[in-house]
Amino acid sequence: MSDFNSFISLVRSIYKTDQFISLHEPRFWGKEREYLLNTIDSTFVSSVGKYVDSFELELSKYTNTSKAAAIVNGTSALQVALRIAGVNSGDEVITQALTFVATANSIAYNHAFPVFIDVDYDTMGMSPESLNSFLEEFGDLRESGTYNKLTGRKISAILPMHTFGFMCRIDAIVEIAAKWKIPVIEDAAESLGSFYNDKSAGSFGVMGAFSFNGNKLITSGGGGAIVSSFEQYAVKAKYLTNTAKVPHSWDYFHDELGYNFRMPNLNAALVLAQLEQIDNFIESKKSIYNEYSKQLAKSSLFLKPIPEGTKWNYWLMSIELEDEFARDEFLKFTNENNIMTRPIWKLMFELPMYENCQRDSQKNAILLSQRIVNIPSSVRREP
Repeated sequence: MSDFNSFISLVRSIYKTDQFISLHEPRFWGKEREYLLNTIDSTFVSSVGKYVDSFELELSKYTNTSKAAAIVNGTSALQVALRIAGVNSGDEVITQALTFVATANSIAYNHAFPVFIDVDYDTMGMSPESLNSFLEEFGDLRESGTYNKLTGRKISAILPMHTFGFMCRIDAIVEIAAKWKIPVIEDAAESLGSFYNDKSAGSFGVMGAFSFNGNKLITSGGGGAIVSSFEQYAVKAKYLTNTAKVPHSWDYFHDELGYNFRMPNLNAALVLAQLEQIDNFIESKKSIYNEYSKQLAKSSLFLKPIPEGTKWNYWLMSIELEDEFARDEFLKFTNENNIMTRPIWKLMFELPMYENCQRDSQKNAILLSQRIVNIPSSVRREP
């Protein structure tokens, strides 16, 4: 318990307050107010406006991709990306059970079935070894694609997630996927600002999907985006999320089933101002991680280290407890002392709608879910 008390003191010293400390809150220190007022004055507050265009351009530059499409949220971005990649009703998508529910939901929204593969213990993201083992055992490569020998369904995509901004071994996953002729979509919801071997999250697969929810490194309040190094995919995403309307000066003609998933100009104005500050945010969070690392080295609380090859965005920092009992004691103590901490998500196969999905042993995912706790990770309050 003395280590728990020391942790409380450490967090309060970092954030310099004796009030409630949240897990991750936004900071608005740039041109957010200016851009929002410009948007209101222009009257272009909905899905058309200069800030949507500017944000898409700047995001594609930042991720070194060909084009970006601003979307209403990260879940919708995943849903649309999967459809564009060729996921059809009755197909399967290989993903991980250690993820936020949006990952699995985006598959289900396409009337497809998730298959859950274990994660690596260090990255907490999809394990290439587990993926390869699964495909060697169950994959049936045909001219028309890869099929699951057990279910007979086509495996139409692989959807790894970069957990808490850590980069999974995405290069190995893409290599395995190419062998089996399966496209890779990156769930990069939490990882804008993270790089693996100097390449941005979201730029490895055929498409990457980001989230800009209020708790992310940068926020649009609610929003997301699709990026791709294949311009035609981002163009298709823009078209589908604009209700599949064929461009015309006045006529309304929609030539396939689309979605009203457009990011409003108001939200784009906010997130553009946030994107302009992303490097400063990361530097602040890096200094917090270093303080945690220095002080927790003297305790029984194990700070999750940065995986090899990753330049991390420091989104959510995590500690690892000895077991589930210690995790729950820590969660109870910290939250009762007005320090917000959170466990890792329930594994997807523990949820009623996904309990019958095919999965492998999930050894690492289960251990991590019993031990990992996210700790306060906001940018410091001082601008």
